[in-house]
Amino acid sequence: RSLRSQPLMVDALVFFIAAGVCLTGALGVILARNPVHSALMLVMTLFGIAVQFVAQEAHFLAAVQVIVYAGAIVVLFLFVIMLLGVDRAQDLELSILPGQRWAALVFGAGSLLVLGSLIVVVGEPVTGAKSVGGSASTAENVRLLARSLFSDHVYAFELTSLLLVIAVIGAVVLARKPSQSEPPLVEERGEN
Repeated sequence: RSLRSQPLMVDALVFFIAAGVCLTGALGVILARNPVHSALMLVMTLFGIAVQFVAQEAHFLAAVQVIVYAGAIVVLFLFVIMLLGVDRAQDLELSILPGQRWAALVFGAGSLLVLGSLIVVVGEPVTGAKSVGGSASTAENVRLLARSLFSDHVYAFELTSLLLVIAVIGAVVLARKPSQSEPPLVEERGEN
């Protein structure tokens, strides 16, 4: 009886450790003051997710998680952060773009409204149930994957692409340096 419960205990232990790593890394991404530390915490989160994939026997997804995300995208983030010098301290209270906060608020509220309406409108939500049927041929599998991705799961696919665009815009805004012709905003505030 104890031999049957032992794999369940190991699975639960792996899950809770990996979940703790993911949550700690996610909090570190948000709370780290240094962007380099934040990117390294993102790597930690991605490795925790890869362990979760391995626990679910999704070895290909775990390899993609480590190679593509942790190995390529985050390294690219680190390269851009260090190249542009964003890791130096900056005063984030100074708003370079007028109306930036209101535009972000309107965009965020609109995005939540669109997401909420999509959740209400979609008739058959993804349940996580295992798929049934399907052909063993490669061409048919690709066709089934394309049909599933661009019909049943098109909202999730588009939401993922939207999140990537938002990440790129955020990186550009963080990396933007005022040109030499622009007067520093600190001196303007001090004179008024």
